[in-house]
Amino acid sequence: MDLFKKLTVLSLEQATVLPYLTYRLAQDGMNVIRLEHPVYGDPNRMIGYNVLSEERMNAYYLCINAGKQALTLNLASKEGQEIFRSLIKTLGVDIFATNQLPRNYEKLGIDYATIKALKSDIIWLGVTGFGPDSNEAAYDPILQARSGLMELTGEGDGEPQVLGIPLPDMGTSEHAYGLLMKALFKRQATGEGSRIDAAMFESSVSWLTVPITLTGSFNKTITRRGNTHEFFCPVSVYQTSNGFVYVAVGNDRQWNSMVSQDRFKSLAKPEYENNAGRIGDVANLNRAINEITKMYTSEELIDLFTSITVPISKIKTVPEVIADPLVEKRLLSAVDAVSGMRITLAPPPNMTDFLEASNRQLSFPPRFGEHNQQIYGQNLGYSNDDLFRLKADGII
Repeated sequence: MDLFKKLTVLSLEQATVLPYLTYRLAQDGMNVIRLEHPVYGDPNRMIGYNVLSEERMNAYYLCINAGKQALTLNLASKEGQEIFRSLIKTLGVDIFATNQLPRNYEKLGIDYATIKALKSDIIWLGVTGFGPDSNEAAYDPILQARSGLMELTGEGDGEPQVLGIPLPDMGTSEHAYGLLMKALFKRQATGEGSRIDAAMFESSVSWLTVPITLTGSFNKTITRRGNTHEFFCPVSVYQTSNGFVYVAVGNDRQWNSMVSQDRFKSLAKPEYENNAGRIGDVANLNRAINEITKMYTSEELIDLFTSITVPISKIKTVPEVIADPLVEKRLLSAVDAVSGMRITLAPPPNMTDFLEASNRQLSFPPRFGEHNQQIYGQNLGYSNDDLFRLKADGII
């Protein structure tokens, strides 16, 4: 919506959890400005392949920072804090966000009280590992371990495993996105700003809906179980003659449809008619299914199961996902005006009006301090001599 284009986000961000959130806001069309320390910057700029053959623009950083502008500013200095306050007031910042440790809020002049005094209707967001009262450092795998996500991932007789995506990072971003939208609605209705504290630990634990209820209420043991389901069978990965498929039989009707097919008639046993019987013999049943599926290609099985409305999917590689017609038409891109490099970006969770209007293209991820001249010079009125001095003094 055009309303989002009027909103300015200033984000003191690094790593993944906050940059992914502001990337989502940029996809809505908001004016997102990322702040970084003029020496250290965002460590993620140095991670991954150096695809542009230049410093601080490595591939890992490129994935979630398109559509933004970038400033450098030393908030540990008095003059840096003065410039920061000018940014809040002059740019009319609507949302300020940070994933600094809480002990740094007042020291850097970015605490809610200070910023609210500058702009009373500001929406302030602090993303932390364990809440505003904790200064414990948090990385995604640590959150996975502590929240129980890792205990629930992996083979039943194997070690706990890290998830294939950083859910504590990206899940917290999504939760914070919803909180920001609520705060924007509140401001529109009342004129009041908000302070939002989003903790990665709280976000991560909130995904454990079934495990916590069954454990806390009924003393059940819930742990990792590999590719099978705790309550439904057959639900698992099965080998084919040319790969793997995942089959999910969610009810007895689907099971009856499956075993009515010639290829699976040998499994039409009375003890398997009900889900309780199948889940009670899950290991043997899965082995028997696997012996059958190995004789057919993934494509043959997909055609068969689709014809009888039993959910099935090939286990796709990332290149195959990118080529999926449903994905291909929703992929985003960004083109570097300097090198001409074009990067492919993951599709948004929902296609926004802004992305549709821009033909699903965002501005290229900004270089380190790329917009210092534009914003400090044009918006705040600093001369070239001023900017030269500020850079020499380590302020920007």
